[in-house]
Amino acid sequence: MTTDAISPDLKTTLRRLKLSRMLDTLPERFILARQQKMPHQDLLLLVLSDEVSRRESVGVTLRVERARLDPALRLEAWDPSAKVTVDRTLLNELASLRFLDTHAHVAIVGPVGVGKTFLAHALGHIACRRGASVLARRTDHLLKTLKHARLDNSYEAELRKLLAVDLLVLDDFAIDVLDPTESRDLYEILTERHRVGSIIVTSNRGPDEWLATFADPVRAQSAIDRFTSNAYDLVIDGESYRGRLKPSVPSEGRR
Repeated sequence: MTTDAISPDLKTTLRRLKLSRMLDTLPERFILARQQKMPHQDLLLLVLSDEVSRRESVGVTLRVERARLDPALRLEAWDPSAKVTVDRTLLNELASLRFLDTHAHVAIVGPVGVGKTFLAHALGHIACRRGASVLARRTDHLLKTLKHARLDNSYEAELRKLLAVDLLVLDDFAIDVLDPTESRDLYEILTERHRVGSIIVTSNRGPDEWLATFADPVRAQSAIDRFTSNAYDLVIDGESYRGRLKPSVPSEGRR
């Protein structure tokens, strides 16, 4: 069956309206409309719905790229046979993103390799699909960026980026001992986002150990109390999950 030809005038009009991507599916939609004797209104709704879906998909892709999320770490890709223990009820609640609506935080805590980063990024992907702005950074890299920003007077701009997103993911939080500048920066982030923006942290240390990593105990106590009093605690334990992410040759490609 041949597809319906699209007139040059229609192509020009769609391009002027910035709807030229509709041309990719329009011939097939014309055929479908003719086969089903579709009313004009239904055809119009169908082709516009295609465009809405395409734009939403592009928007999600852009938000994921800007967020620096690992594209492979999605909740639907989590291996349920992994030998780790995690509160599934709490994880399902977090996946609903109600914590984001109330500007609550999440602390994902557990030993090395059990999938903390995976779940943090997976929640970030869900947030991107729901239209939220997300930024995921390793904590030490973020602090280095802020230090360098002081040298070229871009510190305020960098800090605003961290405060403006709906969800900030801080991976490997409280691993290293912080110097005074790093302590102040984390204090600013934790206090300024208190009840106005959500944070997910992953850490090998429990919240009771975070205080010792800050250079200034007074600032640390203030910031950590704010965070923990408004945070869900997702504890993960078990065997390392990283082996399940190891690349392998597909069975049909082996000889």
